[in-house]
Amino acid sequence: MNEQREMPGKSSEFETKHTVTPIKVNHPEHVDIKKIRLFREPLWQLRLTIDKDRSYIKIKIVRAAPLSHPRQYISILDAKNEEICMIEDLKQLDLDMQGIAEEELDRRYLTSNILRVISVRHEFGTSYWDVETHRGQREFVVQNVAESAQWLGDHRILIVDVDGNRFEIANLKDLDKKSLKNVEMVL
Repeated sequence: MNEQREMPGKSSEFETKHTVTPIKVNHPEHVDIKKIRLFREPLWQLRLTIDKDRSYIKIKIVRAAPLSHPRQYISILDAKNEEICMIEDLKQLDLDMQGIAEEELDRRYLTSNILRVISVRHEFGTSYWDVETHRGQREFVVQNVAESAQWLGDHRILIVDVDGNRFEIANLKDLDKKSLKNVEMVL
């Protein structure tokens, strides 16, 4: 829909006000993974080009199954969070693009691995953790451990704190006795 306004001293043909028409983006139905190229330009911006088809200047890489299959079913999303394509396994990418994808996924799904549980205090459904991780000593708060802890196997657990930070115990059997006792106190 166009609206025309006449301005004094100007011809009306040059003064047209246009309404904004939303652009609908149609992603290709099937993307040959061998034809994609992930790269950074500038260094802080991740981009995607599908050979002889199209380019995306801003994309995100996310895991469809972050806990059970962290290196499989990787989804590439556009700036509107709409899926462009799915990579069934990172091994399908060349080594440079694998490195870029893994770097992005590590940044998005930052998880600290708990090596030792120094102390856990539990009060009124909230637990206060003091732990040693592979990134150093951390303190965090967990609201309702029953809902915030996910068992990923018989001896593997993921704990999400009140700020959304992720902490993982890869194998409960690897913890020292005191650490294990602290964990058992709240789980």
